[in-house]
Amino acid sequence: MAETNRELADFLRRARAQVDPSRAGLPRDSRVRRVPGLRREEVALLAGVSTDYYTRLEQGRRITPSPAVVEALGRALDLDEAGRAHLQDLFGLTAPSVRGSRRPPAVQRLRPGLHQLIDALDGEPALVLGRRTDILAANRMARALFADFERKPRPERNYARWMFLDEAARDLFTDWEEQARTAVESLRLEVGRDPHDRATTELIAELRERSADFDRWWEQHRVHQRTHGSKRLRHPLVGDLTVDYETLTLPGDPDTTLFVYTCEAGSPSRRALDLLAGWTLAGPPAGTGPQEQRPGRP
Repeated sequence: MAETNRELADFLRRARAQVDPSRAGLPRDSRVRRVPGLRREEVALLAGVSTDYYTRLEQGRRITPSPAVVEALGRALDLDEAGRAHLQDLFGLTAPSVRGSRRPPAVQRLRPGLHQLIDALDGEPALVLGRRTDILAANRMARALFADFERKPRPERNYARWMFLDEAARDLFTDWEEQARTAVESLRLEVGRDPHDRATTELIAELRERSADFDRWWEQHRVHQRTHGSKRLRHPLVGDLTVDYETLTLPGDPDTTLFVYTCEAGSPSRRALDLLAGWTLAGPPAGTGPQEQRPGRP
């Protein structure tokens, strides 16, 4: 079975197991359920296809359903927007304008204007992420808040790799598990878009080998599209704070995403971030260190 077909079979099985039968709108059924989720025939009924047809899809057979059938499967499996997009990718139905008509270059480069843009966001941390969560650029506040990615060797400038293989990331995020799972689910979504990208495949293989957490969550085959959210941190200089983030996909470059982090005006987190902003310019006061003082702590 081709790799993409294995991905499809695994995704359908796991999505089916996560659907609550009591909320699926199915006819009453007195049979005892021995496994969680929907049965194959129930997914077929909800999607308006035969059980044999759906079974062949779940087995990873080489079948290309119509967009209408894929949409019906998405509804039957109660997939969110990211899950439906992933299903379309696995079936090869994503429009060429989205997937790209040619394989992108191995190394992504940012135009100078984008570096100028994030540097102009003075006082607000900003990151630019590329394919497979490679960190393409970070302004001074992002380097102060998260890590100085520019000091790392280029192969290590990857958000998912940093999240799972750097102990400093585990110490920084008080909600590390939530943030790490999101990184896994975002990578899963990207693999569906380009399952043959060698660099992505090598990154996933390394993370599965070196991180039991990554390997376990990768097997769950969940997908997630990061558009906005929040992160809770315990920074070694300014203490506990919560930052909200918004993402922007850059026009003309769907493989590049800008992340901007902010805090609510007047909040303890905002004061902590402002304090950190001052320190990135002047340096922390003498005698202040991670173990000695945590100013700005809510």
